[in-house]
Amino acid sequence: MQFPARPLRSLALSGLLVCLGGLTRVEAQLPAPPAPPENPITPSKAVLGKILFWDEQLSSDNTVACGTCHIPAAGGSDARTGEVLRNPGADGLMHTGDDVFGSPGVVNWDADDELDPDPIFGLGQQTTGRHSPTFLTGAFFRRNFWDGRAGDQFLDPETGAVAIQTGGALESQAAGPPVNDVEMAHEVRSWSEITAKLARVKPLHLARNLPPDVRTALALRPTYPALFQAAFGSPDITARRIAFALATYERILVPNQSPFDEFMHGDINALTADQRAGFLVMEIQGECSSCHELFPTPGQLLNPFRNTGVRPVSEDIGLQAVTGLPSDAGKFKVPLLWNIGLRERFFHNGSLTSLVDVVEFYDRGGDFFDNTDPLLRPLGLSTLEKAQLVDFLQNGLTDPRVAAELPPFDRPTLYSEVPVHETVLYGTGVAGTGGAVPQMLVLTPTAGYTPGFKIGLAQGLGGAQAFLVVTLHARNFGPGSGPVANGAGGTRSSSIVVGPRTAGTLLLDGAGAGAGYGTLVLDPPPPMSQVHAQWWVVDPGAAGGFAKSEFAELVFF
Repeated sequence: MQFPARPLRSLALSGLLVCLGGLTRVEAQLPAPPAPPENPITPSKAVLGKILFWDEQLSSDNTVACGTCHIPAAGGSDARTGEVLRNPGADGLMHTGDDVFGSPGVVNWDADDELDPDPIFGLGQQTTGRHSPTFLTGAFFRRNFWDGRAGDQFLDPETGAVAIQTGGALESQAAGPPVNDVEMAHEVRSWSEITAKLARVKPLHLARNLPPDVRTALALRPTYPALFQAAFGSPDITARRIAFALATYERILVPNQSPFDEFMHGDINALTADQRAGFLVMEIQGECSSCHELFPTPGQLLNPFRNTGVRPVSEDIGLQAVTGLPSDAGKFKVPLLWNIGLRERFFHNGSLTSLVDVVEFYDRGGDFFDNTDPLLRPLGLSTLEKAQLVDFLQNGLTDPRVAAELPPFDRPTLYSEVPVHETVLYGTGVAGTGGAVPQMLVLTPTAGYTPGFKIGLAQGLGGAQAFLVVTLHARNFGPGSGPVANGAGGTRSSSIVVGPRTAGTLLLDGAGAGAGYGTLVLDPPPPMSQVHAQWWVVDPGAAGGFAKSEFAELVFF
């Protein structure tokens, strides 16, 4: 089938003239995105949003921040790699063709905020069913998320009232993850829980290496109520204000200092000769910017969704789930391409890991042809043209401030990124019935300011009583050191009483050998306390009547 050539747009023609050494100067730098009048940009609101975005305490178990899945140096997407990203996809089976490489979130917590094994991930981190899109250019779109479910009109998450009439897709998106029970929350988490927690935690207590603007803000206003007071005029913490602050922070992150931006401002040498040729391949031979806009109009929001044949529609219907229209089956949001060269994975399912593979995918016209976009067709690019296109995408569209995480793209170091944490597991444990060795699960950071330190147990004898033995010194786990109950069996919470041998008690859920699990919620000791802990499970199949986990050395800070 033949497709008519697309008329070369005036901006692209001007770019061609610059590329060829003409005198044309094109004002085509990535413009600042518009802000809705209901949520104007202010410095105090932006820095509050930055603090919230990088605070792992926004999650229910203090392990995931917005920024966990959205790292600037990874192009605004997930920087993590490996099997931890694998989601089984539509067929529910790992290592098959429909697997998705998503983003690890939280372990599955039930509505009572206790461990509840997930059918797929068990007691491990759940992984999202789509890969994290970049957050750096979300402010340019009328709909957000891959399937567009975060719409233009923003409704107050607590009241349902219209908070932004139009232009609020960024706010709509920001309100999703904190209550999503795969990404950041226990099941049925309410906004009242979130706002109450923020009112009592120390902002960014888990983070390290705070940027200067964040340090200054926290020095002046060290609590969330004080930060909300500065941003909104009162200390009230609400879902609407959280979304407003997060969106404001994201709107000030405009990655418009790439070589391509400088080139389009008249600096011909900002792009190499190969990158200039790659730009022309993208704009003319590939017609890529028919979908991936290179020249956004200032003040206007984009709304592009296409089906590019990445996977069969039956696996993920995309936009159709939002609109209900069969014509939208398999359509996903088309991102802007700034900083795409920094990304670890590509497409909504994260299936490709290099821009070379992405260009090859489009050169062959996609892989699946079910409701695919009519613009999708084999390109017939030469080896040189493909290499030049990759060079332009990889290097010509990368803002060096983003790659180096320089202001305004600077950020704290997350607790989860610290290679050596305050918890060390050691020892081998003692097997119980069926040869299962109880597993120690340190489920939340050992931070004194965060409420509810959780420690869990897996692979015990289902229905058995378990004791968490906590001592000041590892030597107190020597021969004859049995557990000393600290409260009645079956309790779900306790306090660590630092002494020679103390314990919390738990009645395990689950049935059978190796199927028992449970959660203990503890009030931690004062900061900088160091203790050692081990689970003992009453088990007639274990030597001495107790199956034992490995040890944990915990430092509370």
